[in-house]
Amino acid sequence: MSTTDSGEQSAHIAFIGGGNMASAIIGGLIKRGLPPRQIQVVEPFAEQRARLLEQFQVSVSESPDASLQRASLVVWAVKPQTFCEAARQARAHTAAALHLSVAAGIRSGTIAGWLGSQRVVRAMPNTPALIGLGQTALFARPAVSAADRLAIERVAQTTGACLWLEQEAQLDAVTALSGSGPAYVFYFIEAMVKAGVEMGLSPAQAHQLAVGTFVGASALAQASDDAPEVLRARVTSKGGTTYAALTSMQADAMQERFMRAMQAARQRAVELGDEFGA
Repeated sequence: MSTTDSGEQSAHIAFIGGGNMASAIIGGLIKRGLPPRQIQVVEPFAEQRARLLEQFQVSVSESPDASLQRASLVVWAVKPQTFCEAARQARAHTAAALHLSVAAGIRSGTIAGWLGSQRVVRAMPNTPALIGLGQTALFARPAVSAADRLAIERVAQTTGACLWLEQEAQLDAVTALSGSGPAYVFYFIEAMVKAGVEMGLSPAQAHQLAVGTFVGASALAQASDDAPEVLRARVTSKGGTTYAALTSMQADAMQERFMRAMQAARQRAVELGDEFGA
């Protein structure tokens, strides 16, 4: 968000919920030039309010009030189980705003009903947003204008890359792939570190090598025009060490099991949407 854009300079953004994802977005907005005085956060926990005030110097309050009427954009960063009640308390003050939800599982139609507004965008971010390397998928309801989409993009891009989806159901696949994805990476790093220690490395050595390998391989995959299968083949000489490892994985049907695990994550995302409404 650029300080040279007068429209953005006059924007006022409210966050309902001040946890990690809200903090990541707030930090990104301020780095892009949005003055802290144009950001307010509704956060029920006193300790978190104090942290937000100290870290960002933004306006904080315990519960929604008429000050929310200043907001051109409201970002809903609440837990799914508290969203409905938070919306009930705030909706009288946010009728004119554009709404962005980063709450997992709750479908845009349900959110629109709770808020009494059709200008709703759903987002599925992931935790690398905390360091500006997030992936955020977005879905907009029909009432969201092109200008609204641009405003949402400018917010989402403060935490990394974003992409628009044409079908809301695709967010369930995104949840399984990139939303939950960092946990899969950490899981494999954990296994690599444990194996490294078992083979005689120190925990610090194994951690450095495992994390560095994921960072380097991901950067190579991003920079290369070749498919992952091609990159994998280049590391794999028949009869060599990599070949031995991959043959063991194939014997254990690891790829199929991993894909099945991702399907389980997608199914749970569908179930969460069903639990909270249409």
